[in-house]
Amino acid sequence: MPSLVPEALAAVDDHADELLALRRDIHAHPELAWQEERTTTLVAKRLEEAGVGLQLLPQSGLVAEVGEQAGPTVALRADLDALAVDDLTDDPWCSTYDGIAHACGHDVHTAALVGAGLALAAVHARSPLPGRVRLLFQPAEEVMPGGALEMIAGGVLEDVAHVFGLHCDPGLDVGRIGLREGPLTGAADSMSVRLVGRGGHTSRPHLTQDLTYALATLVTELPAALSRRLDPRAGVSLVWGIIRSGSAKNVIPASGEAAGTVRMLDAVAWAEAEGLIRELIAQIVAPYGVRAEIDYVRGVPPVVNDPGSTLLLGAAVEQVVGEDGHVYTPQSLGGEDFAWYLESVPGAMARLGTRTPGGATYDLHQGDLRVDERATAIGAKVLAAAALEALSHG
Repeated sequence: MPSLVPEALAAVDDHADELLALRRDIHAHPELAWQEERTTTLVAKRLEEAGVGLQLLPQSGLVAEVGEQAGPTVALRADLDALAVDDLTDDPWCSTYDGIAHACGHDVHTAALVGAGLALAAVHARSPLPGRVRLLFQPAEEVMPGGALEMIAGGVLEDVAHVFGLHCDPGLDVGRIGLREGPLTGAADSMSVRLVGRGGHTSRPHLTQDLTYALATLVTELPAALSRRLDPRAGVSLVWGIIRSGSAKNVIPASGEAAGTVRMLDAVAWAEAEGLIRELIAQIVAPYGVRAEIDYVRGVPPVVNDPGSTLLLGAAVEQVVGEDGHVYTPQSLGGEDFAWYLESVPGAMARLGTRTPGGATYDLHQGDLRVDERATAIGAKVLAAAALEALSHG
C-alpha cells in the first residue's frame, strides 16, 4: 500500500492559514488548567465541521477519532492550558486576559493537533486509513500531577498501540525537531513548607523561635543535604520559587513559607525523594523549635521514549523536515505529564523548534515567549505523519 504521508502533508498545507489564525485566537484567549472551556469549544467546532467524531470531557478537553474501527489505534496528544503569568509581548494576538498567557507553547500544540486531525480526516475521506487515530486534547498539563491521569482514567488509551506528542522548544530553530530514545525529561514534584513558631521583637530573639532565621537555614541547607543523600547521577535539583516571611523589619514573625520544585533525571531517585526530604526538613528545623507543615505533591515521572515508537516518530520527522532537521536532543529536568501515558503504552515525544533562525532565544514559562509561527504547520505535519507511520506498521 503506498504511503499516505505525502497526501497528509499536502492537506496540512491546505489548512496552513487557518491553523495560523487558530493559534493566534487561542493565544489571545488563554485559559488556566481545568478552565479551558473556550478553547475546547473552539477545537470541537472546527473538528465537527470536518466530520470528525468527538466526545467532550466532563470539565474541559475532548477526545476525537479519525479512521476505521478495524486495525490498530494510534493516539496523538496536545495540551490546552496556559500559565498564570502576564503576556509581555506586544503582538496583535497577545493575551487579552490579565495575568494569563500561553507562555509554554500549548497554543501551538493545540493548533498543530487540530491541523493533524483535519489532514487525517481529508486523507481518510479519499482513502480509508488502516486503523484509527485518536486525538487527545488534554486539559491541565501545567498542574501536578497533571490532567493526563484524568484522561487515562477515562479510557483514552484503550486499544492504543502508540501515543505521540510534541513540545515547543525555543532553543531549537524552526524546521528542526529534537528527538531521543529513552529519558527525555525529568521527574518533577512540587513542595511547600510552612514553618510555625513563637514570634516576637527582633531585640529579643532568644525569647522567640526566630522563625525567619530557621526558614533561611532551611532554604539553604535542604538542597545541599539532598544532593549528598541521593545518587548524584540522578541529577536532583531542588529550587525555591517562593520564600515569604514577615512584614516588618523589627518583628520576628510567627510563620513563614518556602515553596519550589524538586526535579531529577532518575525514576529510582524519584521514588525515594519525598520520604528523604521530609526526614531532612525535620532534622534541619529541629534546633530552632519550630514546627514544619509540609505539602509535598508527587508530580510526574520522567518522559521515557520507547525505542520502537522513537523510530516511527523519527521516520515521520524526516519526511517533514529531512534528515538535517532531525536532531538529537538532551534530557532536560523539565516535567511533562505526557510521561503518564508512557507508563501505560509505548510512545514518544519530540521537541518542536520554535526559534526564528538568527533571532532571539526565549525561555518557556516566561511572559516574553515568542514562537516562529511556521512551527504550527510543521508540528501538524509531524503528528499526522507519525500516526500514519505507526498505522502502516501495524
